Amino acid sequence: MPASPSVRPSYAVVLRVPHARRTFAAALIGRSSYAIVPLSLMLAVTRSSGSYAVAGAVMALFGATTVFLSPARAAFVDRHGARRALVPMTAGHTVLLGLLAAAVSRPDAAPAPALGALAAAAGACVPPLGPTMRAVWTRLAPDRALLQRAYSLDGVAEELLFVSGPLLVGVLLGFAPPAAGIALGAVLMAGGTAGFLSSPALRAAPAGAGAVRRGGGGLRGLGRPVAAVAGVGLALGAVDLLVVAFAERHGHGTGGGAGVAWVLAALSAGSAVGGLLNGAVSWRTPAPARLTVLTAALGLTLCGAGLAPGLGTLAAAVAIAGFFVSPALTTAYLIADEVAGPQARVRAGAWINTAVNAGCTAGTAVAGTLAGRLAVGACFAATGAAVLATAVLVAGASRRDTPRKGAREDAREDARKGARKQDREDPVGKGTPERDASGLAPLG
Repeated sequence: MPASPSVRPSYAVVLRVPHARRTFAAALIGRSSYAIVPLSLMLAVTRSSGSYAVAGAVMALFGATTVFLSPARAAFVDRHGARRALVPMTAGHTVLLGLLAAAVSRPDAAPAPALGALAAAAGACVPPLGPTMRAVWTRLAPDRALLQRAYSLDGVAEELLFVSGPLLVGVLLGFAPPAAGIALGAVLMAGGTAGFLSSPALRAAPAGAGAVRRGGGGLRGLGRPVAAVAGVGLALGAVDLLVVAFAERHGHGTGGGAGVAWVLAALSAGSAVGGLLNGAVSWRTPAPARLTVLTAALGLTLCGAGLAPGLGTLAAAVAIAGFFVSPALTTAYLIADEVAGPQARVRAGAWINTAVNAGCTAGTAVAGTLAGRLAVGACFAATGAAVLATAVLVAGASRRDTPRKGAREDAREDARKGARKQDREDPVGKGTPERDASGLAPLG
């Protein structure tokens, strides 16, 4: 996939776009809540209820409404505009997080059904700051090369949030109960969203034209990137669990200890490096073809990871696999932006998010089943094979679209040949259609 020799805008140019730094920083502050609240909630419910089963059920409800209602919340933003949609969502989400923090601040403070209801309601109101910020990037950086760098920067920053968030929770637990992490997440979400919505970039944005129609109009062509990133999410969910199983089976104790943390950090580091490098290249290859190659490369790398003899080698293999993760997600977001109608861009980005998260959930579940029956190396190979199969399906769908495009080009060429033949037969122009500056008959 060679790079174009044209001038390449830098990441510094992205941040010098008017209002970009202020808007992006505020969005990141709000999005940091995504990385802090889930872990804090799990720890707080476990401590309050004394039951892992209750904690698992509460987290499942929170995660389900967060993930699977994401497209509906994004459609609300597309329909009504960011300011009118995000304010009530943020208000409801932060109030519910506050109630959750109060409910789990003391042992047996609330019954399990009440905690589950609060968690489900809080997840249902999570503001889609990530998809909304990417829609804003589309307006701030209309040039495709600049938008690619903006999306890459956004993806790497989000990756770092999910690395630093659990670390921040660990520091907070040194002097405060887990419920404080939930409260902190609510404060960050409220403050970040307020700063985001006060940005001139949002004030200049259209308020929503109510153009989101029933039937999902404006999202045609989104199936391929959604399928590809679902495969990427499956890989991420499986790797998280398989690394733990690998560490345990190689004598690193139950849970794998610090070794697991280093391997997963290598995955994030590889993803960050890959994302930055991908954004710095001006690609000539179309985004759908790049997405297929990146997904296939991830699958092949995971197949090889199963051959690792120890944690150090596995960390290196996982870092290489991570190198393809952020570029694949960034490329999927670019495709979603290209195929989405003007009033469906937030929803398109939300579908990419939903596919990744759903893939993660499925990957963890499947890996857990396989790890109890197969060697870890075979589990890595099976995961890689599933991702490769996804890449093949996406590539096949792209090829099926190519003949239709070629047929349109053939029709255009036939029209041009007919016009030239007619011009030779009727040189004085009698009976010929009006021509444009090129001398060819207009094609309608």
